[in-house]
Amino acid sequence: MTAPGTRAGASADTDDLDVEEALALVRERKDDSAAGHPPAPRGDHGSEHQGDHRGGHRGDRHQATAWPRARDVAARAARSGPRRPPVSVALADALGLVLAAPLDALTDLPSFDTSAMDGWAVSGPAPWRVRDEGILAGHAQPDPLTDGEAVRIATGARVPAETTAVLRSEHGRLDAKGRLHPTRDAGHGQDIRPRGQECRTGDQLLPVGTLVTPAVLGLAAAAGYDTLTAVPRPRVEVLVLGDELLTEGQPHDGLIRDALGPMLPPWLRAMGAEVTAVRRLGDDAKALQTAVTGSTADLVITTGGTAAGPVDHVHPTLERIGAELLVDGVKVRPGHPMLLARTKEDQHLVGLPGNPLAAVSGLLTLAEPLLRTLAAHPAPEPYTLPLKEAVHGHPYDTRLVPVVLRGDDAVPLHYNGPAMLRGIAAADALAVVPPGGARQGEETELLDLPWAAAGIGVCFT
Repeated sequence: MTAPGTRAGASADTDDLDVEEALALVRERKDDSAAGHPPAPRGDHGSEHQGDHRGGHRGDRHQATAWPRARDVAARAARSGPRRPPVSVALADALGLVLAAPLDALTDLPSFDTSAMDGWAVSGPAPWRVRDEGILAGHAQPDPLTDGEAVRIATGARVPAETTAVLRSEHGRLDAKGRLHPTRDAGHGQDIRPRGQECRTGDQLLPVGTLVTPAVLGLAAAAGYDTLTAVPRPRVEVLVLGDELLTEGQPHDGLIRDALGPMLPPWLRAMGAEVTAVRRLGDDAKALQTAVTGSTADLVITTGGTAAGPVDHVHPTLERIGAELLVDGVKVRPGHPMLLARTKEDQHLVGLPGNPLAAVSGLLTLAEPLLRTLAAHPAPEPYTLPLKEAVHGHPYDTRLVPVVLRGDDAVPLHYNGPAMLRGIAAADALAVVPPGGARQGEETELLDLPWAAAGIGVCFT
């Protein structure tokens, strides 16, 4: 697959470097020599370096940021701006948000003594004479029972005053005279949910910081809420760069299909963001600057243009608008030339490489921690699984490799070059392969994909 934002596509054989990777290696080897690192062997799987697009390199720039630190920087960056005010959200729109105010009980639950079963409400010792009319859920308070009296009652119906217990339907029988006899003892208060059994008015049901799951929505509705006070979804605007990108049909005449425009918005929504716009700007520096400075989103994401070629406009644009560059390249394969910048006091920009899998790497390395922090979501608990096969590593950079989860193992997938989506499309997670690689059976950290059923961190949207 050829990359959006890339004129020279990566070879299907990841041992063969495309033009971009070769140019990036020139920069890498200069940086390595300055830092005292030996250059990576050209034929090493881990040495592939997706250098964004259209040639050029920024050999004069500082060393790239280590992958774990880059994620920490992104998470911290989201805390540096002004506090985003809470919003009031209808229950139907609150799934996946985080509570910004405690969920306190507005009433007793249940708010009246309630039958927990279908059967008879009975008073005093058996046998009981049975009233002609029964009690259904949703009706007004019934008349009190007298000693020795019973009445048919449905689950959820209000229990009459002076009720001793609810006798389940299967535990009672009527004799020839219509009197009710128990076939099993009914203890005092049996199958009655007393008022306030679950909570009393004013009790805190859930604290600030609780993730709104379907069960939380159910509890809120039961407690009488129509809206919830929550941390707002982070707003994201996606800017797709590149004159060579097609939005439909097959690649032709040097033009290629844009894979990131269709992929990024739903991926961002799965991470809890609200995508406010997807704009296709081509290779237009003025349009890029206008779009970035005019955006009101919390996060602007660009695709491609993060290298130093003649039409790579992201760095020059950030310099012109006075943005603060927080991460300028990450020691990760694929996706090395990703970046993170603060463009305004309350806005950041993540520059993704143009190659598709490299863009995924940038999304999970920089965008995910930033969006998670903005949304007040807790960081997922890290977990590991043994690798079913050995994975080649880069001498000193992290690799992110698509895997499928099979039982207690993570199985590495092929087609994991920076320009390829075939591997990630079948994946459940990305394995975080440390510098030097990982042996068969070695426990390796995994990053779940937000929609993977096998994952441990489900993201509701």
